[in-house]
Amino acid sequence: MSRDTKTVRRRRLTAFAAAAAVAALVIGLVVFKPRLLFLDVRVDEQLPAVATAGPTGPEPAPSSPGASSPDTPAPAVPSGPVELAAGSLISHEHTTTGTVRIIRQPDGSRVLTLENLDTSNGPDVHVWLSAADVVEGTAGWFTAGSAQRYDLGLIKGNQGNQVYAVPGDADLSKYKSVDLWCVQFSVSFGAAQLVSR
Repeated sequence: MSRDTKTVRRRRLTAFAAAAAVAALVIGLVVFKPRLLFLDVRVDEQLPAVATAGPTGPEPAPSSPGASSPDTPAPAVPSGPVELAAGSLISHEHTTTGTVRIIRQPDGSRVLTLENLDTSNGPDVHVWLSAADVVEGTAGWFTAGSAQRYDLGLIKGNQGNQVYAVPGDADLSKYKSVDLWCVQFSVSFGAAQLVSR
């Protein structure tokens, strides 16, 4: 084989390797979207003002079974939105902070709020109600993926205050936590254990 033939082959292999490297880089940029890590999307929606019931004190015992006193005041019923459950977000794959609340509106509908959210931006991150308990550290990065869940949709932004409708068919008694789940990479960005009020 002549020196010229070897040189031509070497140039072709180099050109092919360079083209393959460029193609791999483009595919990586499209699939992994690393640019999102440097872009913040802030969403500041109006959060419901949660009503609190005034202290009603213990109910007095009726004088006879089934009887009630006409002087016994009825418990105060909040006239505005009521907090059903809440929790604080902890970090998993990405540093994540903020507060999660589930609120019942006066019309009976329910919403989930993310308050003062701060996490990394990422591809295909969803807000999940999860049946899994929150586990801290790397052991908790994947627990929500194998648990029953209710997907409330794509996260609206990685910072700020956000409101998500909780459909009427979502049985909240099944869900112990809220998870910010990256569907593309099957990993939790952060999660909050829900505590009922």
